[in-house]
Amino acid sequence: MNISAIEVVKEFYRRMNTNNFHSVGQMLSDNYILEWPQSKERIRGRDNFVAVNEEYPAYGRWLFTINRIVGNATEAVSDVSITDGTQVARAITFTTVQEGQIVKQVEFWPDNYGAPENRKHLVEVME
Repeated sequence: MNISAIEVVKEFYRRMNTNNFHSVGQMLSDNYILEWPQSKERIRGRDNFVAVNEEYPAYGRWLFTINRIVGNATEAVSDVSITDGTQVARAITFTTVQEGQIVKQVEFWPDNYGAPENRKHLVEVME
């Protein structure tokens, strides 16, 4: 049975919420690659993925909230909010799936910033 990339990504974040990153690693292909273009880093392989997540400094359990996922049979894009109770972040992740496993992810971590004054008269503030 072929499941869509959207369903694979939903399961990925369900497992991420357990904070059992070895369980998440089971969803990754043998040749898995994660790229962070903003910092120009590449994580190669499930063991490195698990280690990066286990070693990342946290103040509590990581919680992942899916804001939106769009995609098709082999690709999905997710917008996810992440917190450990102190740190708050958002990740936009492009995921490629083959045969039910994640083979590649390209992830962007946008930072919030204040709106420029010069367009204040053209916009409304979002809560």
